[in-house]
Amino acid sequence: MDADNAPAAMPRMAPKALEDREDGAQEPEFKPLTREEAERWRASQPELSPWRVVRVQWLVGLSLAALVGLVTRQAPIAWSLLYGAAATALPTALMAWGLTSSRLARQLAGRVETVFMNFVLWEGVKILLTVILLWIAPRIVPNLNWLALVAGLVVVLKVYWFGFLIQTRR
Repeated sequence: MDADNAPAAMPRMAPKALEDREDGAQEPEFKPLTREEAERWRASQPELSPWRVVRVQWLVGLSLAALVGLVTRQAPIAWSLLYGAAATALPTALMAWGLTSSRLARQLAGRVETVFMNFVLWEGVKILLTVILLWIAPRIVPNLNWLALVAGLVVVLKVYWFGFLIQTRR
């Protein structure tokens, strides 16, 4: 349909207006970085290590379980919370090993497609292990408290977001 036959409900926009964003500002023109600029940018970015996330997850899980145990003085609640934390942190540690230290990771390093597929593989292993750990929880933790288990799981899962928040503020 050409512009002369456009329905009355559709406003005509000048070509310049199509380039403008909704807030009226124009998109900045894309300018690729030079090699030196890219190297400076990479050097200014802090190195992200999955092992740091794993350490913080274990620290948060252990601290929270100890605190809840001291406050409630009920061992089943503390053990349930610790098991929920471990059901998140243990698979995360396995995934971190698979992505950084395994022979498969070393063999696949270098190509984006293979690194992505390695990530997908280990994410699947992580999810499967988490589901198995949750399934066998009633057999492992005596007097399991599901609310405490889920609380431990959720709090340790949120470590990712806290890490992301801290990283963006730097």
